[in-house]
Amino acid sequence: MKPIRKAVIPAAGFGTRFLPFTKAVPKEMLPIVDTPTIEYIVREAIESGIEEVLIIINSEKECIRTHFGHNIILENFLKAKNKTKELEIVEALPKQIHVEFAYQEEQLGLGHAVLCAEQFAAGEPFALLLGDDVYVGENEPATAQLIHAYNQTGSSILGTLEVSDDDVSKYGICKPAFSSNEALVELTSVVEKPKKEEAPSNLAIGGRYILTPSIFEFLKTQTRGAGGEIQLTDSILRLMSKEKVYSLAIAGRRYDIGSKKGFLEATIDFSLNRLDLSNDMQDILKQHKK
Repeated sequence: MKPIRKAVIPAAGFGTRFLPFTKAVPKEMLPIVDTPTIEYIVREAIESGIEEVLIIINSEKECIRTHFGHNIILENFLKAKNKTKELEIVEALPKQIHVEFAYQEEQLGLGHAVLCAEQFAAGEPFALLLGDDVYVGENEPATAQLIHAYNQTGSSILGTLEVSDDDVSKYGICKPAFSSNEALVELTSVVEKPKKEEAPSNLAIGGRYILTPSIFEFLKTQTRGAGGEIQLTDSILRLMSKEKVYSLAIAGRRYDIGSKKGFLEATIDFSLNRLDLSNDMQDILKQHKK
């Protein structure tokens, strides 16, 4: 069984819910305090033992590529000004991990974005981390939890969270093979955004996956679904005919950075958890308390 060494992060979408900001700047660069959202996701991968990261972008998102590389002009400026602390900050990430990039110029859905990573995966299983979701794991990163589950099963793992009946239509929903209180459970089906009365469970796919390389054979032959897009969920359903697929309830807090509410929640919580900002944020919240 090959280990999980690689992670794929799709980041080619337009981020229309954050217009007009995303007219010029990718939503993945939205800062949670002073750090772009996508950096938190890459750091989750690093902390989970991932060795190689592929970010899928379009040609209008070159600033993401700039962020993960060296900015020689800025670094030279900081050196000349003897700004040692700031220099360490901008040099740290490129030294920790090499990030590769692939381009998805047509927005044909998540399945199509994953298909752009076939060459990078090179026949290995890989982690898939969606750029809208930032996790704070209880005892370990969300991706690390999924990797442990993969090491137990050797199968694809879908990271899940429990949602209310009213919210099932917003997610891909898992159908467990049997009723269980265990966090790790085998699946028999997945349904993309079902109606409330048709949802097989309340286990929603929450933006974290481990996928075996078999997924690519199904993505390449996947017919387009709603909106003319290639749905990853549809290919995962077909994958179940060939091999087992499991879900794992992720232990931790998820922030939906694709929504304004989730972005604001993350900004507040991350500020409260920083020694240099906690008191300031508490003062701000007290001033605005009704």
